[in-house]
Amino acid sequence: GRASRLPFQPVAKDPDPNSPLPTITGVSKSIDDWTTQFHLALGVLPGRPDAATYLGVAKRLIDVFSGADCRAGYVVVGNERVAGRVLGSQSEERLAFCDPDAAFVKSLGLAHLPALVHIDIGARLTGVAEGWDPQEWARIATGLAAAMRWTKPVFPLPGDPPPFTGWAGQVIPAPRKGLKDA
Repeated sequence: GRASRLPFQPVAKDPDPNSPLPTITGVSKSIDDWTTQFHLALGVLPGRPDAATYLGVAKRLIDVFSGADCRAGYVVVGNERVAGRVLGSQSEERLAFCDPDAAFVKSLGLAHLPALVHIDIGARLTGVAEGWDPQEWARIATGLAAAMRWTKPVFPLPGDPPPFTGWAGQVIPAPRKGLKDA
């Protein structure tokens, strides 16, 4: 018989613990520093306006885990300005990171965004769901809830967007004409 070829699929991996992960307000620490005492629970979004479609599902995760012993927040591929446009008021209400050159996303080997990422206190990738797959997000959230001994968010809920493979994870948004990013 003929051997079938499977297309190569990148595999998510532990991040480089020394990689910086800056907040939207300019505080920059290494991933190792961010995870010294707390796990990270992150909704990772591309720096594109239509990524806001998935803000609600990421917000649900962050709202539930914000009281747990973890740092729950957003990561947006792009600079502070791009992240602010995608997150809107959430950029001021919750922990928000920006990934200006997609170094964090590349370090994890993420192929599709949005993504749900769980990094433990050893800076190890404990769980990841790429794209918007409600069952996978529920599985990762269940694992995080067990690790935190916390309640878990429900995925999916009525009104959630339909499942979506996601956008290429390492795409950096091109500057828009007439806008200068600081």
